[in-house]
Amino acid sequence: MKKNAWTVLLALFLSPFTHAADPVIDAAFDDAMARYRLPGLAVGIIEDGRIVYTRTSGELIAGEGQKIDSQTLFKIASNTKAMTTATLARLVDAGKLQWNDPVAKYLPQFRMHDPWVGREMQVRDLLIHNSGLRAGAGDLMLWPEPNTFTRADIISGLAYLKPQHSFRSRYDYDNLMYIVAGEVAAVAGGAPYETLVRREVFEPLGMKRCQVGDWRPVEVGNVAQPHMRQDGGNVPVRSDGNVIRSSTMEAAGGIRCSLDDMLAWVRTWLAPQGPSQAWLSPAQREAVWTPQMTMPLSKRMREWDNSHFSAYGYGWRLADVDGVFKVAHTGTLMGMYSAVTMLPDKGVGFVILINGEGDEARTVLTQVLVKHYTKRDPGLTVAHYAGLIAAEEAVRPSEQKAPDTSKRNVATVTELQSRLGVYRDPWFGEVSLCRDGAAVRLRAAKSPLLNGIVQRVGDRWLVDWDDVSVDAEAWLNFASGKTEPDLRMSKVDPQADFSYDYEDLAFARVRGCP
Repeated sequence: MKKNAWTVLLALFLSPFTHAADPVIDAAFDDAMARYRLPGLAVGIIEDGRIVYTRTSGELIAGEGQKIDSQTLFKIASNTKAMTTATLARLVDAGKLQWNDPVAKYLPQFRMHDPWVGREMQVRDLLIHNSGLRAGAGDLMLWPEPNTFTRADIISGLAYLKPQHSFRSRYDYDNLMYIVAGEVAAVAGGAPYETLVRREVFEPLGMKRCQVGDWRPVEVGNVAQPHMRQDGGNVPVRSDGNVIRSSTMEAAGGIRCSLDDMLAWVRTWLAPQGPSQAWLSPAQREAVWTPQMTMPLSKRMREWDNSHFSAYGYGWRLADVDGVFKVAHTGTLMGMYSAVTMLPDKGVGFVILINGEGDEARTVLTQVLVKHYTKRDPGLTVAHYAGLIAAEEAVRPSEQKAPDTSKRNVATVTELQSRLGVYRDPWFGEVSLCRDGAAVRLRAAKSPLLNGIVQRVGDRWLVDWDDVSVDAEAWLNFASGKTEPDLRMSKVDPQADFSYDYEDLAFARVRGCP
């Protein structure tokens, strides 16, 4: 096809359509917005290639009056992963890469804790969460942002992360392997990851507002900021500066897009025939949506969705819902939540973007939208699913809940005198545990937000981080014998985000405090 003809077809394919409100979806939108007091929400739906519903509400920054619209940029977080795998799939189509190529073919420095695993790991293994590492292993090199870890640090740090399971034996979600995948793409494609994803995804699909790498919010405009709940309201957190710099975690979760961009993305996947077929071959479309790694089938999936299988493809989660094939993924960063869901057999896909603490809101709204197309039961509302989640929480075992740490006191220098010093972990680097006035402060050298005062709770010690956005406090567990690491850490709340992978740290004391 000549370039001009392709351009005309693509323009028609991506052109906007008139769409009317849907009272059922409007009710779900309103309930989710009010029930969870979201600062902003954007929802869009595609049916048979047409945008049939878009709605936005809220503000870029709560209380400042700038309204969210379909062009507003949101962090899509781990929905980036499917764009990374699409970039790789385009390189496979171009003959520059094979899914079963060894990672070391492109990155000779690549190592895992077990040298055999490092040699055997293929490009496909980077994408399907089968590395044998615990969920979120090494994520403290990515989050909380900002920090000074580089992609080279990620690749070298993997050699020190001890596996919890055998290679390829089970699913455990892994962000670091997607960073490696982005670097493999850069070598195979002959350009930095950021350049590749623009060239292979944004430009051919007309995703004009999507941003990756270095950019200036004041020039791009209309950028939603993340929020957290505080004192009953929504407060901006980790707001953008004057310049957004390319971050270490781009390939795993660093892209920002608008609702219109994400609907163009969904429409491309739901239309395997027509102009989008020129973008990606049928063989690679099939590979990306083929179950590659079995995932656990949860009690919730069985009871809510009558699901019989759950698996991970290349950057997508695959399952059945009420006998209908579902392709989906979510994205989560501090103060930003996204969801992309497709029911290919029905020609339906939808996008949810939130710029606040929206974990449960995303879950229940996704369920209502899915059921709108698979079951059409008027009783399956936001309130219904919120009630089911509340019932689950009510019977959650006590060992899965955060302990009461309200009776705490600032630890004194005298109490921790024998423990003060600088400690080093082979992949995370150094932390200092040193005097701060009459108190003791723990400070991570390469992760500035991991900085807080040590507290005593009974006979245990925890770190109360200064920055309220670091929402997972850590226990400090000091060694009692010479055969153990001098210091380990663990999450106070067992349900805290797995990316706070304190459990993977093993510190040795290397010197005294300055």
